[in-house]
Amino acid sequence: MSKLSQKHLLGIKDITEKDINLIFETAENFKEVINRPIKKVPSLRDITIANIFFENSTRTRLSFELAEKRLSADVVNFSASTSSVKKGETLLDTVNNILAMKVDMVVMRHSSPGAPHFLSRHISANIINAGDGTHEHPTQALLDAFSIREKLGGVGGKKVAIIGDILHSRVALSNIFALKKLGAEVMVCGPPTLLPKYINELGVKVELDVKKALQWCDVANVLRIQLERQQIRYFPSLREYSLYYGINKRLLDSLHRQIVIMHPGPINRGVELSSDVADSDHSIILDQVENGVAVRMAVLYLLAGAAG
Repeated sequence: MSKLSQKHLLGIKDITEKDINLIFETAENFKEVINRPIKKVPSLRDITIANIFFENSTRTRLSFELAEKRLSADVVNFSASTSSVKKGETLLDTVNNILAMKVDMVVMRHSSPGAPHFLSRHISANIINAGDGTHEHPTQALLDAFSIREKLGGVGGKKVAIIGDILHSRVALSNIFALKKLGAEVMVCGPPTLLPKYINELGVKVELDVKKALQWCDVANVLRIQLERQQIRYFPSLREYSLYYGINKRLLDSLHRQIVIMHPGPINRGVELSSDVADSDHSIILDQVENGVAVRMAVLYLLAGAAG
């Protein structure tokens, strides 16, 4: 029976290349399902899944909810902003109360790095990390790598530049782990103030000039400037950031070859990407959104032990 090596999906660091390829194969099957006239399968009809979001989210939350409903699971949505967390209830008490309602799986986003790992040591339900602080966002990395594989025929040997706010990005860290496990070459590019001190320990190239990064890569995964995570100013202004690190059509045309543009969303149009790049034929941003549902269906399905 095909199944993942882990009971939970806490981070890309914890899973194997074999796990990733199994998720991709399963996602390919589910992509066919979600493009059929009848988009539901009964795979998880006896499973109850709680989406517990302690941080705001639109795309990730909707993508998980749609994936769960496509698999016929029962879905419970929990938002910390309207819950007893506001009254001082602890994380463990909150989740135990939800589990007392006989929930089988928990999809959790939390502002504290390691929160899903903490929970996994205390509760029996399967846990999927939907983002923990600036640590990891495993399903985003999986859908990004799946999208590269779909567009370019594979990930191994490809050159991927991750450009932007690396310091505050959980997407960057998970992407680095996933891409390196799959045999890609990885470069990070951004202002020195937005590159973490430990970046050289991750086995990636570092480039401060965005044009040189674009000339090097096959794929540019462009990250949002995360102003909500920045307690101090890391660069003079958004206008100045855009001037030095923003990607526009003129810059892409100067490369004299086609590269793939990705973005985990939401896009700050006119800051990290101009609209004529985000909406161009270089971009696979909407493919990433579609693939997100299929990849999350695959993760839910495999963690529920339904693969046979």
